Amino acid sequence: MTVQIENEFLIATIAEDGAELVSLKSKKNNIEYIWQGDPTFWGRHAPVLFPVVGRLKDDQYTYENQTYPMGQHGFARDSLFEVIEHGSELVSLSLKSSKESKKVYPFDFELIISYALKEENLVVDYQVENTGTGDMYFSIGGHPAFNVPLEQNLTFDDYYLSFSPKKSRTQIPLVGPFADFEHKTLGQTNTSLDIRRELFKDDAIIFETKGINTFTIETDEGSHSISLSYTDMPYVGVWSPYQKEAPFVCIEPWCGIADEVNASGNLVDKKGINKLTASDVFKTQYTLTAK
Repeated sequence: MTVQIENEFLIATIAEDGAELVSLKSKKNNIEYIWQGDPTFWGRHAPVLFPVVGRLKDDQYTYENQTYPMGQHGFARDSLFEVIEHGSELVSLSLKSSKESKKVYPFDFELIISYALKEENLVVDYQVENTGTGDMYFSIGGHPAFNVPLEQNLTFDDYYLSFSPKKSRTQIPLVGPFADFEHKTLGQTNTSLDIRRELFKDDAIIFETKGINTFTIETDEGSHSISLSYTDMPYVGVWSPYQKEAPFVCIEPWCGIADEVNASGNLVDKKGINKLTASDVFKTQYTLTAK
């Protein structure tokens, strides 16, 4: 099942499975901004990453001397959410802990994903509540994939990624699927980056981010673009599947990151993990601007 919201500029479609944004279409020019999930390349659209971001060592972690299995990016993207609010320009969906979730994640929680249209913007809100009696540890992030090219007469290589503010950011390399903080470098995000297949030969490009950030997929050959902006999310990944001629690029804002190369596997010590005390609430958001 899917639900729609719309205003005079945009129509957004969200699936109850995974609370996933599956379409963001302009009413003025009929452009579809979200990748439509062709499994030949990648069968998803914009999955929600929770309660982990990225890969864990051996696809597992330990907490209070017990080991739990956990696949890449967690289980929220494959879980059925409940629609708890639905207006013409806003929808909110909820996922709560269950007996099944506790087999892999021993915490009581409620995760609420909200989508709100505001002119040419779609605001995506994440809210995590610790509904248990002890501390809770989690990561959360977005993984929206955008059609590249956005216009039929253009190609993948016509586009570039622009950064605002234009300043250098720390870049974190990957060793396989794991973050290599010991060899982080200075990424040249003080200038635009041409979108080319070779950018992704080592998987995602990952930057540390602070404060307000905007990342835009755009071209000088056309008039349409898509931007993703946020405040105070510590990491962003940029990804497209290498060696496939996949016509999309993901911009992924994260509050969390894949295990480090030398990770202990203990969830409490995990790099980038967030801690919530009992009854506490964590909130963050990002905004998509379609032009």
